[in-house]
Amino acid sequence: MGRISPGLLFALPALIVLTMLVAYPVMYTGLLSVTDQQGNFVGIDNFQRVLGARTTPIAFTNTLWWVGGSVVLQVVLGTATAILLNEKFPGRGILRSIAVIPWVVPGIVAALTWAWMFHTEFGIINYMLTAPGIIDEPVGWLTNPDTVMPAMIAINVWKLFPFVSIMVLAGLQSIPKDLYEAARVDGSNFLDETWHVTLPQVRPVILAVTLLLVIWALNHITTIYAITRGGPANLTLITPIQIFRLAFESVQFNQAAALSVLFFAAVMIIVAIYIRVSSAREEKAL
Repeated sequence: MGRISPGLLFALPALIVLTMLVAYPVMYTGLLSVTDQQGNFVGIDNFQRVLGARTTPIAFTNTLWWVGGSVVLQVVLGTATAILLNEKFPGRGILRSIAVIPWVVPGIVAALTWAWMFHTEFGIINYMLTAPGIIDEPVGWLTNPDTVMPAMIAINVWKLFPFVSIMVLAGLQSIPKDLYEAARVDGSNFLDETWHVTLPQVRPVILAVTLLLVIWALNHITTIYAITRGGPANLTLITPIQIFRLAFESVQFNQAAALSVLFFAAVMIIVAIYIRVSSAREEKAL
């Protein structure tokens, strides 16, 4: 009989606790999804009910817009900010400190602050646009169907682009200076260096950060729920908020569990595709 590794013995208590904390909720959610409120087995009945609900496709479409818009803009803005903050100029340290403030602000505080800033009558954004005559009348940012979801995405981008900047900036610090010197000898300008040297070198960091942003965006409800609660008319209803409503507003825990199982499966598929594509690109680069 082989001897058990001492490292495994030390890690075993933590592994047991971690398994209980992760495995039990997942298994119990799966059990709830196939039973009714009395605990009777109902098969796929709960899944059929949530898939047949009018709000499910609306929430799914809104979730795609929410995640796609947030992640793309966070990565683009965060990477551009990191490249800018990597350059040498007076006051760079102060600007780096200011840039991380949005990330430090608690999510609920940021949501309520932006809700006031977007207020139709008293918000500073409408004041700044109407005072110089840029727009003729105040815009209902949080009530207009054309602006409410972009407003939510803008808040999420503001909140998390500093995280992208910090991670990419750390990656930029590890790029050898020789690469830039060789590019300048070949006559490259700033844009050429950015496109052919900087971005390829920090691509692994950007890919890892993008995966984290996708997962966070899929599970994030604080901003939207604190400001609009999924309204108006379900225009900002995303799937996590639909699950929350089913469980704690409609007290339909079994249907909420069924939707959670479907959402979990969809997230796992997205993550698997992302990892597969990222691995294929890395192998091709080698």
